[in-house]
Amino acid sequence: MVRSRPKIILSAAMTIDGKIASKSGDSKLSSKKDKIRLHKLRSKTDAILIGKNTLLRDDPLLTVRYHKGKNPIRIILDSKGEIPPNSKIIKTCNKIPTIIVASQNISKKNLNRLKKLPLQIIFAGTKRINIQKLLKILFKQKIQTILLEGGSKTNWEFISKGFVDEIVITIAPIVVGGQTSTSLVGGEGFLNMQKSKKFKLKNISKFKNEFVVHYSKL
Repeated sequence: MVRSRPKIILSAAMTIDGKIASKSGDSKLSSKKDKIRLHKLRSKTDAILIGKNTLLRDDPLLTVRYHKGKNPIRIILDSKGEIPPNSKIIKTCNKIPTIIVASQNISKKNLNRLKKLPLQIIFAGTKRINIQKLLKILFKQKIQTILLEGGSKTNWEFISKGFVDEIVITIAPIVVGGQTSTSLVGGEGFLNMQKSKKFKLKNISKFKNEFVVHYSKL
């Protein structure tokens, strides 16, 4: 089958009970060994994609630091262009290729601010970001593989539309609990199991007291 969009690999670390962050927003789950594995995976992809909420919560750099390799393009879903000017992404966009994805709903003030920066702005959607349209644009820009690193809401947007091709999850030996703790996938959720997206297990790797599960789309 001829591919018309990038391959999407959802990557995350979660607790035994399926949480990617505590109710306070603490998402520090990965061991150093798992960070090495993750950064090796990052170096093999064309781009990393996250939503605005993940950026605001974690202020990530989204680079390859624990493994030798190239830095992928950083893609931030930010419908209204509200990314803080003091974020690590903005501070390093002159060194690392960065794309801000906005909708037509972005304010002139935010748009003018972003236009002054050495980054690319992609418009995909009117009031909110249209993921399907975005993926077509990215594919035309020769981006063939994207590492989806969350968060919960963004993961749902991609999974619910059938855009996730593989899932690589580290299970940390932690139980955090909490109804308001952030789950791996949020959003509305599927009404029943029959409508849910199905994946098949490719392999399992064990690292001391944690393990990594790798699934592919059926």
